[in-house]
Amino acid sequence: MDFMLEEEMIDLLTFCLQNPGSNEIESKKLRLKQVGKEIFNDGGVDAMENFFFTVENRIEGEIEKSPKPFRSLWNGISDKWNYQ
Repeated sequence: MDFMLEEEMIDLLTFCLQNPGSNEIESKKLRLKQVGKEIFNDGGVDAMENFFFTVENRIEGEIEKSPKPFRSLWNGISDKWNYQ
């Protein structure tokens, strides 16, 4: 399951980074929030950190753009996750 969520998250973030003006961005962000909740429910904040780190490295390596601005989409899932 983790592998499928990782691939989905990479696809979602890559789309958002490469198509910032798309009318699909809001639906992609909504799904990213849901993925964050699934990851948290499965493994807590540590799983969220590990997951995002792995995805971030792959995206930066593949398209040379940082998904860090999207970390804040997971704010509110846990008090321990708070990014600007």
